[in-house]
Amino acid sequence: MPEEKLREVLDQIARKVTEDSVGIRLIQREPAPGGEICTVHISFRQGFRSSLSLRADTAMLTRLTQSMLEEENVTPQDLEDVAKEYLNVLCGHIAAALYRATRVVARFSVPSFHRGIYSPEDYREQFVLSYAGDREGTAQLVHHVPSAQRDGEGTKCV
Repeated sequence: MPEEKLREVLDQIARKVTEDSVGIRLIQREPAPGGEICTVHISFRQGFRSSLSLRADTAMLTRLTQSMLEEENVTPQDLEDVAKEYLNVLCGHIAAALYRATRVVARFSVPSFHRGIYSPEDYREQFVLSYAGDREGTAQLVHHVPSAQRDGEGTKCV
């Protein structure tokens, strides 16, 4: 899938899933997240050799968590758990869209949570989609590809 098409698919899914599931309207914007940043990362384990990271400031993660849990007071553990579940749901929609476009079955790893900016070893950022929330908070959806682009048996670079 061409990079521009993949970028468009990821953007549409991120916006739709976020608005439908937690009521946050994402607005594409260039500046990176500010404040305290956390990263949730997930890798394709079958079908494609790439990974996705969600980098978000705590304002965005707090709003996401409050909305998903329908509670005002949330803990740091709540933020971590909801962020991982959110990326898991997002990636389920992405895997379905990629299957419709390519007929390649994709499987994802279990999401990992990191304080600060995390980048997987031996991968490089192919592109970054930057967002601001409709009220507060910022986030980035980062698509990573292997540093050395080579196709392995049974895998494709997205």
